[in-house]
Formats: sequence, structure tokens, C-alpha cells
Amino acid sequence: MTNENASKTTANNVSTPKNPQVTGKIQRNTACIISWIAVVAMLALVFFMSSRSGIDIDNNTGIFSAVKQWLSAQAAALFGHEVDVSPVGHFSEYLMLGAALCNALRFHLKPQGPADALLVAKPIDALSKWAPIVAAALSSLYGVTDEFHQIFTPGRSCDPMDWLVDTIAAALGALICYLVLKALRARR
Repeated sequence: MTNENASKTTANNVSTPKNPQVTGKIQRNTACIISWIAVVAMLALVFFMSSRSGIDIDNNTGIFSAVKQWLSAQAAALFGHEVDVSPVGHFSEYLMLGAALCNALRFHLKPQGPADALLVAKPIDALSKWAPIVAAALSSLYGVTDEFHQIFTPGRSCDPMDWLVDTIAAALGALICYLVLKALRARR
């Protein structure tokens, strides 16, 4: 073997993984971990916002206060009077939570029926129809705990309409995530 052939062989061995299944598993595990980090971040954001009083949200939460003030100004200009924009905040939080949870659950829910749904998904390319349903249900349950949490926050209250907005937003977010993932899989 010449030096040129030996260097080509060495270069090929370095750039090509010896076991592509291991590389795929590592990438899948990394994507799964990142997905669950996004879910935890959304849960923490919802908890953080629910633990703030109405005055804190209006003035002391940085970018969130600025966004709420901007939305309030836009709504007042559109409707001609002051409008409560807190449902927009609830909707936005739970839309993102539903999508993040659906994305994370796709790594764990089998595409078959509900009896097998809570087992690890195989094959990897199969997309579970249960992921958006379970994501919406879990997000809705978190919405119940969120509203309960607000009972203990000064200036906040438990409002069943907020929970309804949370549930609808989470279901929509999960559905959008599912449809995007399905479209991406169809492109492959």
C-alpha cells in the first residue's frame, strides 16, 4: 500500500462512523434531551409568570411588561377603550407549551394504539398520533395547577376561562407541532 492510499484509508475511517446506528442513537438522544429542556423551560416560564402579581407583570418583568404594554396600547387603539390582554399571554404560553410537549413526547409514544402508546417509539421515523393528544391533556392539567397556583398570588385569581384558553392554546400548539413534524417526515 502506498502512502497516498494509506492516507485515504485513514481519512475515510476518521470521517465515517464505524456504526451509523450508534451515531443515530446519539443524535436522537440529544434531540430528546433538548426537547425536554424546552418543556421544562416553558413550565418554568408559566410558573414564573403565575407567581407575579398583576402590578409586577405590568411593570417589573422586563420584556414581558414591555410586550404587555404594547399589546394593551394596540388593543386600546383598535377597540377605542382599555382591554384586558392577559388571555393573550395565557394563549401564547400554552401554545408554546403544547408544541414543546408534543415534540418531546414524540420520542416516547408508539404510533400504534393507546394500549401501547406509552412505550418507547420504534421505529424512529414513526410519528405517534397520540403525541398531540397526550400533550394537550398534560398541558391542560398543568393549566389547572397554574390556576390553583394563582389563588395564592396577590392580585391574581383562579379563572376557569383562563384554563379554557390554556387548554385550547395547548391543543392548537400540539396540533401545529404534529402537522409540521408530519410534513417534515413526508419530505424525506
